[in-house]
Amino acid sequence: MAVVLEGGCRVSTMHEGEPHVSGSLKIWEQIDRANGAEAISLRILEFGPGRSPSLRNQEFDEVLYALDACTMVIDGSAFEVGPESGVYIRPGRTFSVENAGAGAVTMVSSQCPAEPAESVKAGALPIVRLSDRRALPTADRWYRVLVDDEIGSEQVTQFVGSIPPGRAPDHFHEYEEVLFILRGEGRMWAGQTNTPIAPGSCIYLPKRQVHCVENTGDGELRLLGVFYPAGSPAVRYETTDNTDEDGLIRN
Repeated sequence: MAVVLEGGCRVSTMHEGEPHVSGSLKIWEQIDRANGAEAISLRILEFGPGRSPSLRNQEFDEVLYALDACTMVIDGSAFEVGPESGVYIRPGRTFSVENAGAGAVTMVSSQCPAEPAESVKAGALPIVRLSDRRALPTADRWYRVLVDDEIGSEQVTQFVGSIPPGRAPDHFHEYEEVLFILRGEGRMWAGQTNTPIAPGSCIYLPKRQVHCVENTGDGELRLLGVFYPAGSPAVRYETTDNTDEDGLIRN
């Protein structure tokens, strides 16, 4: 059952609730306007074997993160997608998934408000592999940006971050954010409230909500993050001695 923490922070599991079913496709809607989000969503797409029904992205920027390998067909063009890959779907585009395996292909989807782009950057491909992105350090952790304006999205940022054991200082952002836990175990803190998190946890963070992800394990806690409006995952605010007069942490 979903847990709602201080300020409207929401934590659920990836297969919580009844999915929408269309042929070989199952969709779990975990975060949207119906449960408190203003301008961002998080849903789990599970594609069974074979060719999936087509999905049309309407007025949103949509970013996907593939947990499994597959072939994606975007407006008639086929792309081989490996696991741990980010995918950018522009407004007005149609896509489907060809799953040649026997098991399901899982993707984490987020949609954000956007007007149709006039154009995308020349040579930009909609698929970005995590292994091709440079790890950027921030404090005692790292992050890799997958989807940003480099591949055409000026509205939303998608990244993967690594958190070592322990708890960082509480902080907040000037954007609305969703998180998906990829590996590791910990606790999600929102103000003075908290709940356990594990692989498959889906998290909603309202704008300016004070929070912290605590890694309670011995190894890495890795998460997928998407936020709107776009920016840098390294920018966060807190009220401590290591901030400037506005509370901005300068790493």
